[in-house]
Amino acid sequence: MRLDSKYFDRIRTRRKREPEAEQAPPTCQWDGCDKKGTHRAPVGRNAEGQFFLFCFEHVKEYNKGYNYFSGLSDGEIARYQKEAITGHRPTWTVGVNKAARNSPLHSDVRSGSYARVRDPFGFVKEGQGPGRGPRFPQERKLKTLEAKAFDTMGLGANASGPEIKSRYKELVKKHHPDANGGDRGSEERFRAVIQAYQLLKQNGFC
Repeated sequence: MRLDSKYFDRIRTRRKREPEAEQAPPTCQWDGCDKKGTHRAPVGRNAEGQFFLFCFEHVKEYNKGYNYFSGLSDGEIARYQKEAITGHRPTWTVGVNKAARNSPLHSDVRSGSYARVRDPFGFVKEGQGPGRGPRFPQERKLKTLEAKAFDTMGLGANASGPEIKSRYKELVKKHHPDANGGDRGSEERFRAVIQAYQLLKQNGFC
């Protein structure tokens, strides 16, 4: 290739960039501290993605007293824990929702469909036909988490809704941190009772 070739005119070279000056790390945001703020600490609730910058000693001090639920009532904390199970996304009961299930139209549809079913032994409708009632038991078998929730509440699987609610109020009052002087074991029990009650309530037991 000749040095005066036209292809040399099309060659473009990239200019070497000057190295950028290193930016000095920010100062610790703890009052009265002038050390480097090299450690991040969360600002708190409703400020997700925002951070304070502290030195190593002060970020440890900050984390000791950090409480995400500061300022929330017990009911709001329980609601947050319940919504956290589903990632704070709305959920619905599988099948027909409660409003449609309880509507007169839904009842008429069910009545009409049952009326067209030939059921001489009373398998579908209890108390009809020459049979002695339904063939299968009405109570469904408890799932593992449901059985564990009843056990946590100290109730049997056949406990009624009012009994579950009454037992829940009793256990919450008994194991509340304000009533136990910050006992760690009682605090764990308090959380377990709240989660068990929310699971039973979500599954329609109360």
